Amino acid sequence: MNRALRRVATLAACTALFTAASVTASASVVPSRAGVRAALDVAVDVGSPGALAGVHDQDGQWYGYSGVGDLRDSGTPKPRGRFRAGSITKTVVATTVLQLVGEGRVRLEDRVQDRLPGLLPYPEPITVRHLLQHTSGIPHTERWRSLPEIDSTRWRHQSPDETIRQGTEGKPLSFPPGQGVEYSNTNYAVLGKLVERLTGEPLNSALQRRVLDRAGMRDSSLPYRYPHVDRPAARGYERLHGPDAPPTDVTDYEMSRFWGSGNLVSTVDDLNRFFRALLTGGLVPTAQLAEMRATVPSGIAGMEFGLGLMRIPLPPGCAAPEIWGFNGSVPGYHTWTMHSPDARRQITVAINTNLTSVAAQDAALQAVFAEFCPVINT
Repeated sequence: MNRALRRVATLAACTALFTAASVTASASVVPSRAGVRAALDVAVDVGSPGALAGVHDQDGQWYGYSGVGDLRDSGTPKPRGRFRAGSITKTVVATTVLQLVGEGRVRLEDRVQDRLPGLLPYPEPITVRHLLQHTSGIPHTERWRSLPEIDSTRWRHQSPDETIRQGTEGKPLSFPPGQGVEYSNTNYAVLGKLVERLTGEPLNSALQRRVLDRAGMRDSSLPYRYPHVDRPAARGYERLHGPDAPPTDVTDYEMSRFWGSGNLVSTVDDLNRFFRALLTGGLVPTAQLAEMRATVPSGIAGMEFGLGLMRIPLPPGCAAPEIWGFNGSVPGYHTWTMHSPDARRQITVAINTNLTSVAAQDAALQAVFAEFCPVINT
C-alpha cells in the first residue's frame, strides 16, 4: 500500500496534461468512459492479467473490463464479482469509530493508553485521532521479507495482538504523536481493538452491522480467517518466484494479518454504494463527517489524509475540484475507489495483480483520473 501511494504524485501531475484546459483546435476530447476503458487496456498491456471498473455518474451505471480474470480458462473479469479491497477496510473501520464518537462513547482526543491500557509500548500520548489520520508515529512495517514468503506464509494465522506486537515491539515511534505523518497498518489494528472494546462485539460483526448492512453492501464481508473469495470478479495473481515463472494464484489467502487494516472483500457496486452513503451523511453525523474530511498533508505530493479518507485535488478543467476515497493493496488485488465530494460521480477500479506490477497500478489510477478529467487526443 505505502509504495502504491507514492505513485500518486507523478500521476496527479500527469493528469494536468490531459485536462480540457489544454484543448487546441486540432485536439479532440475523449469521453470519460472511453478514457477509462483505454486505461484498463493499458493495465493489462503492462502487466496485470485483468482489470475492471464500475462507474456511477450522471449517465447512470457503467461497467468496463479488459484482459483475463482467470488464467486457468482465459475467462474474462466479471465487473460485478467480488475481490479483496485491501486497505479500503480502513475507511469502514474509521466510519465505525466516528459513529461511536457521535454516540459519545469515545472522543477523538482520548488517549489510547487510557482506553486500551498496556496495548502499546509507548509512553507518548497517542490519541484516537492520531491513529485515524496516521499521525501517531507508529512506524510502517513491511509484512513480508521477500516475494516467495507471500506464497509460503499464506495459510499462517496471525492474531490482532500479534499483529500489533510485530508492528511496535522494539520499534520506536517515527516522530512524536501529531508531529508528522506515516501510513501504518498498525494504527488500524489498534482501532479494531478499540471498536471491540467499545461495542463488545467481534470487529467483523460490528462493522457488518454498523456499516455494511446500513450501506446496503450486500456482496461485501469481512472474512477474517475465511481464505476464499466467493464468486470472484477475477482471481488474484502475483509473480512471486521470478519473472520467468508462471504467475502464482494468490486468491485463496488467510488474511488475518490485515484484520483491522485490509480484510474487506467487496465489489465495485458495493464500494460505490458505501462511499455514496458516507459522503452524503448516511452513515455518520454531520459533525463527524466534517472531522473525517479535515485533512493533513500526507507527505506524498498530490494527496492528503483525512480520518480514514484520502483527498486528491484535481487540476482545472476536471469534473470535480477534488476526489475522495481510498486505495487498497493486498497480494493479487489493487483497488482505487474515488468519488466527487457530493458522490454524484464515482468510480471504482480493480486489477488482479498488485505487488509485482507497478505499471499496472499506475494504469489503474489513470483510469480514475480519466473518469474525472477529459483525456485529450491530438
